[in-house]
Amino acid sequence: MPQMVSFFNATGGAASAAVALIEFTKNPGQALLVTLLGLVVGSIAFSGSMVAYGKLDGKVGDIFAKFMTYLNLFFMLLIVVIILLVLFGGFDQITVSYLVYGLLVLSLIYGVSFVMPIGGADMPVVISLLNSLTGIAAAMAGFIYQNEAMILGGILVGAAGTILTLQMCKAMNRSLINVIIGAFGGGGASHADVQGSIKEITLSDAAVLLSYSQKVVIIPGYGLAVAQAQHIAHELDSLLESKGVEVKYAIHPVAGRMPGHMNVLLAEADVPYEQLVEMDDINPDMPNVDVAIVVGANDVVNPAAYDDPGSPIYGMPIIDAHLAKNIIIMKRGMGKGYAGIENFLFFNDKTRMLFGDAKKSITSLVNEIKSM
Repeated sequence: MPQMVSFFNATGGAASAAVALIEFTKNPGQALLVTLLGLVVGSIAFSGSMVAYGKLDGKVGDIFAKFMTYLNLFFMLLIVVIILLVLFGGFDQITVSYLVYGLLVLSLIYGVSFVMPIGGADMPVVISLLNSLTGIAAAMAGFIYQNEAMILGGILVGAAGTILTLQMCKAMNRSLINVIIGAFGGGGASHADVQGSIKEITLSDAAVLLSYSQKVVIIPGYGLAVAQAQHIAHELDSLLESKGVEVKYAIHPVAGRMPGHMNVLLAEADVPYEQLVEMDDINPDMPNVDVAIVVGANDVVNPAAYDDPGSPIYGMPIIDAHLAKNIIIMKRGMGKGYAGIENFLFFNDKTRMLFGDAKKSITSLVNEIKSM
């Protein structure tokens, strides 16, 4: 689904850019500013969303280098200069046409270079931003054709996407500019030594631990989405609550691969909204939690965000799973998260690993609890 969202963003951007280009070809001097803005924003949304699609699908890697920041700033400045030249340069029509086509190529290149350095926990933020750009581009196309429906729809999508992007940045304690040019989570390396060892837990032990707990927090991540384990997770929480256990879901603002990913999945499974608790609200209560169950989450619970200044996720707010009295982590294996770094939580003395597909593991756990 995240890949499809990026792909649909790309098609919307491409359509808006095509509208602007066709309109310029037919009526070179009409609504020139709106046409240029539609061309630029649509092209950036198209190429940037296609790169995001490749990243989410594992086909495109990150380019994490400081020069990318300066390169992107240069591209932005050059785009602004070309727009001003077209509007106020007084050039003949042939020169203006060359400038406009050059603007198209430059915008496509900038869309790629703008998204390439970004990875890790910033991808949901970038997808939200690209979605807002697609809406803005659609609004520009609406202005070109004087179509009120396109204008209204584009403004709604653009405004909603912008608000969501800013809210996610606020939740991450970072500015939008820092996300765009900071290349956060884009493949940096951690140099801290990992302390501790990996310890596993059996299904029967996990079932006993959960059944005799008072407070349990489930922390969902992308692994839950891949395994389509949301329905069985809801069955687990219902089963535990029937035994008098209080169960909540801790939702990190950028868990998964797109904005609101976990909320959508859990709503699909009919998990009551009251059980979904945001990161800032759940963290103060984590020391009182008997068991934190991490289902496919990785970077959003990694204590390296607090402890390792050399980590690419250092300073990122996380769900404080490490403060719970017991931690059960459900994963297929010891693979790293999207930021590509080791998770210190795996080696915590309170952590027990339950390896396997999340859906199968939770199903087995539910059956084990029922048989007790």
